[in-house]
Amino acid sequence: MDRLVGMLRAAGDPTRLRLLLLLRQAELTVSELIEIIGQSQPRVSRHLKLLCGAGLIERFKEGSWVFYRATEEGEAAALSQALEALLPGPPEADLKRLATVREKRAAEAAAYFKENAAEWGHIRSLYAPEREVETAILRQLQGEPIQQLLDAGTGTGRMLELLAPSVRRAVGVDVSPEMLAIARDKLMRGGFAHCQVRLADSYRLPFDSGNGETGFDVVLFHQVLHYLDDPAAAVVEAARVMRQGGRLLIADFVQHDLEFLRTDYAHRRLGFSDKEVLGWFQAAGLKLSASEAIAPPAEAKDKLIVKLWLGRSEAKAQQGKAA
Repeated sequence: MDRLVGMLRAAGDPTRLRLLLLLRQAELTVSELIEIIGQSQPRVSRHLKLLCGAGLIERFKEGSWVFYRATEEGEAAALSQALEALLPGPPEADLKRLATVREKRAAEAAAYFKENAAEWGHIRSLYAPEREVETAILRQLQGEPIQQLLDAGTGTGRMLELLAPSVRRAVGVDVSPEMLAIARDKLMRGGFAHCQVRLADSYRLPFDSGNGETGFDVVLFHQVLHYLDDPAAAVVEAARVMRQGGRLLIADFVQHDLEFLRTDYAHRRLGFSDKEVLGWFQAAGLKLSASEAIAPPAEAKDKLIVKLWLGRSEAKAQQGKAA
């Protein structure tokens, strides 16, 4: 009872309620919340501290940045969900400023991609032994036929090239026309007519929801999620377009503290933990079925550990147990 009263008191302020509703929409930094709310840093920080103390939001630090997000489980999540249901959502002005913040983030990433499109394959190779990562991706996906593959954030189309011989049909999506031009040229030169690319946002995929008969049976995020401000939302959206029993494979960095990747290379997130990825899978109705870490050579400097996380729909896992 006391805990519930404490949460109600924390949420029972107009500004704190606005913050809570915003943080149910996206993970945001203090500076971004200041821009949206239009209040001073001390006031916003005080409100965030009270919401954290009540357990309604979570605070986590990555390098020199601090992110906030609404608590996703337990009584606090149930309460914030109930409050959201009773309201029409965040004020329209807050939503417009949130959209501006997101557009600014997207523009920064798109500008970087545009500037580096021609050499992106080379830049990626600096982070980890890409050949080993690609071998691991093939290993994780082998053993089951792939009818429909979606490569979310396809970039230069390297994953489509890699997996083209193993799939019946593949689609790569990206927000950068420059990247798609490179990918399209690669696919044409490789003779992969069954693979295509299109301009699309990983948060709003232009595909119908999957079911037992239709949808993608494999979705891949290869070195994409660390550029996104809300990777959890991208995973949930990917799961939406998967068919029943589909698989989702993430290949990305393990949590690290190389801040220069954020400042120099537009990385939004400095890698991910197992706990975080498992949380995404749970929210998307997926169950972790395999994981694999690929470490850089011992003598490498500032190279990162890449990890693969393979999720499978829980419906598929339950069917397997029943059988």
